[in-house]
Amino acid sequence: MLELRGVSKDYGPNRVLDDVSFGIGTGEVVGLLGDNGAGKSTLVKIMSGVVSMTSGSWLWRGEALDKVTRPETERRGVETIFQDSALVPSMSITRNIFAGRELTNRAGFLRLREMDAITTDILDSVVSIEGIKSAKQLVSSLSGGQAQAVAIARAVHFKRSLLILDEPTSALAVRATEALLNYLVQLKGEGVSSVLVTHNLHHAFKVCDRHIVMNHGRKILDVRREDTSVEELTAAVVEGAEGVRRYRAGRDLA
Repeated sequence: MLELRGVSKDYGPNRVLDDVSFGIGTGEVVGLLGDNGAGKSTLVKIMSGVVSMTSGSWLWRGEALDKVTRPETERRGVETIFQDSALVPSMSITRNIFAGRELTNRAGFLRLREMDAITTDILDSVVSIEGIKSAKQLVSSLSGGQAQAVAIARAVHFKRSLLILDEPTSALAVRATEALLNYLVQLKGEGVSSVLVTHNLHHAFKVCDRHIVMNHGRKILDVRREDTSVEELTAAVVEGAEGVRRYRAGRDLA
């Protein structure tokens, strides 16, 4: 579905991504793993069209885009949950859910009642969020976990092809986390792909079909779940490529 070829990203003299290549298949859940500073969030922003790459190619179903922008990725059905939630605190939950994609009538007026009803249904059915009394609540009145859940609800409502989640469970309660992980498995059955960025390797191993580990801007591991283990993923994240070699050498000796 989506393929990155030789993607690099420079910020001045600093190279934060170096020749990264991988693909995401239809109906596949991919875990994007790595320690802080590995380049995961930059890669997410490039996949989403928010940040431009310095070099490399971005292909959608085999077609290379000359210029990757957020409108172009959105048109292809890519939705992203960013680490900072990207919500407007002074606006209601409904207005945040539909920001830039508001429902209007023929005269151009907002169909607020309809959007409120849809938002209420989304909040009830997608991610279990406790303490939200109305879709009209301002985001500034929500806790960090509630705001993150709203960002998740927005993305999963508009998803069509690919859902990218950057540390989505960091502020969620246990019940909401389980609901989200189960939802990713459900999306597979609908042909929707997901990329899950997380520090929780047990969460990733539970739901992801394939794991990509980043280290200092480079891809050091790309392996299917049945061919790896939580222990190997931990070694890759903590020790880099040398950790993978050490783990596999010990496994072969055993």
